[in-house]
Amino acid sequence: MGMVNSMIAQGYEVYAVAPEDSYSEKLTEAGCKFIPVKMDSRGANPLKDLLLTFELLKIYRKIKPDLIFHFTIKPNIYGTFAAALLRIPAVNNVCGLGTVFLKDNLVSKVAIMMYKLAFRFPRKIFFQNPDDRTLFVERRLAASKKTDVLPGSGINTEYFSPVEKKDSHDFTFLMISRIIYDKGILEYVNAVKMLRERGVNARFQLLGPKDPAHKRGIPLDVIDSWINDGTIEYLGTTNDVRQAISDADCVVLPSYREGTPRTLLEAAAMAKPLIATNVPGCTNVVQDDFNGLLCELRDAEDLASKMLKMYNSSAIERAEMGNRGRMKVVNEFDEKIVISKYQDCISGHQKSA
Repeated sequence: MGMVNSMIAQGYEVYAVAPEDSYSEKLTEAGCKFIPVKMDSRGANPLKDLLLTFELLKIYRKIKPDLIFHFTIKPNIYGTFAAALLRIPAVNNVCGLGTVFLKDNLVSKVAIMMYKLAFRFPRKIFFQNPDDRTLFVERRLAASKKTDVLPGSGINTEYFSPVEKKDSHDFTFLMISRIIYDKGILEYVNAVKMLRERGVNARFQLLGPKDPAHKRGIPLDVIDSWINDGTIEYLGTTNDVRQAISDADCVVLPSYREGTPRTLLEAAAMAKPLIATNVPGCTNVVQDDFNGLLCELRDAEDLASKMLKMYNSSAIERAEMGNRGRMKVVNEFDEKIVISKYQDCISGHQKSA
């Protein structure tokens, strides 16, 4: 939204093309012209993806944009094909690699081939961490001269600012995530079970949408069993995570791979110590023993040990970690940095036009 507001303030006409949801109205209220598009973000159906290309082609031909910014895998691929057919310059943002580079199967091979074909055309390709950029360049999926790294999607460090925790009695761990396997949900739940067996008296919260229809989604009956037996405290979903973060003592994300995880940035901006996996994306935000702790990938026991270490640390130690994390976000991840890089793209296009 910071990027959208900045562009509108400078007098640009901004269109937002996306599946319609509860946030669409916020874009129109900000001054965007919203155009709904049908897109199955979960599946890999070739016919649906071909139809998406034609739908975007029709939209782009109608509005005749001077420059298109693409986000997430399907717009990055099929939107780029549509833009290239109309000779409209595009800027792509690889927000994260998802499961494509975690698996070695037919779907992954096809997706990687599609990346290679599509990424010949964008004027600029942004990545949200240096590891993803290096991977694409080394595998010749993107030309090095076209690539750059953004500090995630940027954080409004005034909106996400430290708030004193209301209830100081119960130590609270919080995980914010879609409830799918690749976010490390099972590792978190199993770590919680280990800590409860060791007599750790803490609250273990989970905030985020259930997504059983996702190919890596966790069945509802499994999630409900965790809730009903008291393993986790499920907070549901929210449009404003700040209250949940302010009530937590530590925010946890044992994800398998990320772009630059926004939940960790938001928590760090609010001066909370973090625990995350030692994988690309997470290490972009968390420095071990500086603003949080890093655990091993897919290792519930190691995660439990790091959570126990955080639980046993003093309030002063945790506050110091949180303050260092806040300064890291302000210096490296403020949305003003991201907006400036996008503005450079627009300025460069205007000069070449």
